[in-house]
Amino acid sequence: MRQRRIDHVGIVVRDIETSTRFYTSVLGLELKGTLLHTNGVFKLAFLGYGGSEETEIELIQGYSDKLPSEATVHHFAITVSDIEEEFRRIQAIDGVEFIDTEITTLPNGHRYFFIYGPEREWIELFQRS
Repeated sequence: MRQRRIDHVGIVVRDIETSTRFYTSVLGLELKGTLLHTNGVFKLAFLGYGGSEETEIELIQGYSDKLPSEATVHHFAITVSDIEEEFRRIQAIDGVEFIDTEITTLPNGHRYFFIYGPEREWIELFQRS
């Protein structure tokens, strides 16, 4: 059976340390981990309220230096149990536009790819290691 759930919401930030401090001290989220993306540019921080099955907030620094004054939600992610199977399944659906041409593997082993939704919103299909 395929597992699917909302995994996380990615927010592009200017200063990951300031944003992490805000989310932990003001909203009480816990810093669950940080990493440098395999591209060597994006810094990522994952925050939540505990529990491995919860929806997380992913802070992304380095994505763009041209951010509007309001926050930018970059994407939402859906957990899948078999990333290769989902990649092939969605490739077979007419009219779905891929952002990524292949599956990316992060240093922590998590794997993902992005597609566009009908309004060109970014949707990430994500498999935890």
